[in-house]
Amino acid sequence: MEEEELEFAEDLEAILHLTPEVQLAIEQVFPSQDPLDRADFNAVEYINTLFPTEQSLANIDDVVNKIRLKIRCLDDNIRTVVRGQTNVGQDGRQVKEITRDIKQLDHAKRHLTTSITTLNHLHMLAGGVDSLEAMTRKRQYGEVANLLQGVVNVLEHFHKYMGIPQIRQLSERVKVAQSELGTQILADFEEAFPAQGSKRAGGPSNVLRDACLVANVLDPRIKQEIIKKFIRQHLSEYMVLFQENQDVAWLDKIDRRYAWIKRQLVDYEEKYGRMFPEEWCMTERIAVEFCHITRTELAKVMRTRAKEIEVKLLLFAIQRTTNFEGLLAKRFSGCTLTDRPGVKKPETPLESTNPFLEDEIGEDGSEMEEDLDRVRHPKKHKAPDNPFHGIISKCFESHLYVYIESQDKNLGEMIDRFVSDFRAQGPPKAGTEDGGAVLPSCADLFVYYKKCMVQCSQLSTGEPMIAFTTIFQKYLREYAWKILSGNLPKTSSNSGGLTIKSLLQEKEGSEAAKFTVEELCLICSILSTAEYCLATTQQLEEKLKEKVDKNLVERINLTGEMDTFSNVISNSIQLLVQDLDAACDPALTAMSKMPWQSVEHVGDQSPYVTSVIMHIKQNVPIIRDNLASTRKYFTQFCIKFTNSFIPKFINHLFRCKTISMVGAEQLLLDTHSLKTVLLDLPSIGSQVVRKAPASYTKIVVKGMTRAEMILKVVMAPHEPSVVFVDNYIKLLADGNPETFQKTLDMKGLKRSEQSSMLELFRQRLPTPPSGTDGGPSLSFSTPTPEQENSRIRKLEKLIKKRL
Repeated sequence: MEEEELEFAEDLEAILHLTPEVQLAIEQVFPSQDPLDRADFNAVEYINTLFPTEQSLANIDDVVNKIRLKIRCLDDNIRTVVRGQTNVGQDGRQVKEITRDIKQLDHAKRHLTTSITTLNHLHMLAGGVDSLEAMTRKRQYGEVANLLQGVVNVLEHFHKYMGIPQIRQLSERVKVAQSELGTQILADFEEAFPAQGSKRAGGPSNVLRDACLVANVLDPRIKQEIIKKFIRQHLSEYMVLFQENQDVAWLDKIDRRYAWIKRQLVDYEEKYGRMFPEEWCMTERIAVEFCHITRTELAKVMRTRAKEIEVKLLLFAIQRTTNFEGLLAKRFSGCTLTDRPGVKKPETPLESTNPFLEDEIGEDGSEMEEDLDRVRHPKKHKAPDNPFHGIISKCFESHLYVYIESQDKNLGEMIDRFVSDFRAQGPPKAGTEDGGAVLPSCADLFVYYKKCMVQCSQLSTGEPMIAFTTIFQKYLREYAWKILSGNLPKTSSNSGGLTIKSLLQEKEGSEAAKFTVEELCLICSILSTAEYCLATTQQLEEKLKEKVDKNLVERINLTGEMDTFSNVISNSIQLLVQDLDAACDPALTAMSKMPWQSVEHVGDQSPYVTSVIMHIKQNVPIIRDNLASTRKYFTQFCIKFTNSFIPKFINHLFRCKTISMVGAEQLLLDTHSLKTVLLDLPSIGSQVVRKAPASYTKIVVKGMTRAEMILKVVMAPHEPSVVFVDNYIKLLADGNPETFQKTLDMKGLKRSEQSSMLELFRQRLPTPPSGTDGGPSLSFSTPTPEQENSRIRKLEKLIKKRL
């Protein structure tokens, strides 16, 4: 028994052991200060609290009785809660039974309501069908229109009851009534508007107006048949008056077609405007059908008399037709067009001086000044596309070859006129506003292009636009070849026959350049024109892609023409560089042939430097002033000239043989003078001094510093050889033995001495890093330009002291 009691006590203790989360929840719901309710209850401590002394044990019986009473109260509470839960389950079952009864009552109510509603609908349907049949026989279309719609709506409630014979019979009667109404209404319209073309004397009646309301409820084919027959009868007169064999059918009298339909639409509005429902859009339907007939008839007559079509006649017909299409767009919304193309969102053109950013021109064409004014002030908004565009004018597309051939001829004559005008007027005069400006013929050409493009896009956005683009490309290339490249001055291989003596005696201001000032202005003008053509051609391509059909966009490509103008720009810059470069050649030749070993003292800059500076001061200001509107190309000219002049100067330095120490110092001074002039080249002779571009300055400093380093090596003693070689490698960072040998030639060393020096040079070259091909170029850390400028200044001070 004692073991069982112990096991029971252990089980009881395990059962009463709660998790901390549960214990915390109990404490929050039932807060208590009783030690028996504590999670960490300790029986020994609790007993010691009750009986702190031996004398207190005298009350043990009372304490035990109180505890037993408390246990009995807890048992009663637990029993009450358990019984309460049992009663709740019984109450729940009772409620569920009540809810089930309520649901049954709800279902019964719903079924009863549905039955009553269905019976009411059935009564309405039966009465409505009887009334519908009676009204149909009496042609009471006004009452039928409202009743028929109600009967059809009620009949929809009986689709699931079609298995019932009575319901099915009522449905069949409704269908028969609808069929009879359709046949009867068509007969009424046929009687009122017979096919022979004679209109009913009494005009439109209220019966027909109500009949149209009934047609809205009937099969859509009835409505379509009414519309078709009425429009056919209304346009029957047009088919007779403008037959193919009639004189008024030709293009020169195309205005009469549009005048006729305008009168007919006004007549329709007065007589029949209230007969048809507004949502039928009968006026627009008549106009659209007229357009379809006209397009077919015009295509037929033009196909028959194609040889009689001339450009002016074709343009006249197209202009009048597009005007009429525009009038339709103002009057109608285009809601009846079944094949309406997608409408693009209007775009806002960008501000530009380019004529292709202007979309519209006058109907009769405009003068160039007016076009240029619109170019300077382009419209801010583009009107939405016309939904009727091409509904008639599409028939002219197959005959646009006449217009295309005419524009091809006009453009050819324009190019020839440009050539003859240029020859007659000659190149732009120096010192005038025309010098270096864009050629006027360029603006004329692109304004004419703009007119053609806009006019062509109004005629067609399909294959004719591609044909026009091909013509544009053809004459853009011809303009580049005949007007621009064809008028560039030709260079001569003759160097001018200048001797060293004549060069040294050359006075400032004498003519040494090959090109005259007028020729330099002409080159700059052609360059500016080519730059304008390049930018405008790019915008022309973008505009053509906007106007052509989306499926043809990829066939618009003017890259070849833009490359042609880019080549003109490059050739113009190269001519300017060659001219100045050739003017400096005699001076460099004189430098290489001067006896530098016999120079006794360092003086001012040498005559060849003065000559080079003089030519630079003659040419560069003219070029800069004439390229003021295209600064980037003037910068390119400066860079290309520097890239050409500096290597040539260094090559001529190598040709100077046996240079003495004083001669080397003089050359170093000359080199520094040239370096200073080249750094100031972009702003030389200008009252406004601008800082040269960093890219240009870097090229000058790098190239002329190399020339200075070569001269510093020449000035250094060649003994001891190891020090000389190491100094050369450090200063020039050039591992090419040929360059080293040229430096030895400048020092005047004999071949025997050069051999040993070359061998030592090869030995002292640093080993290239692994993974490289071991080429002659070295990657030494060369002195910075600031360090070299400091060294040059020290050398100048030294030279001044010697002087």
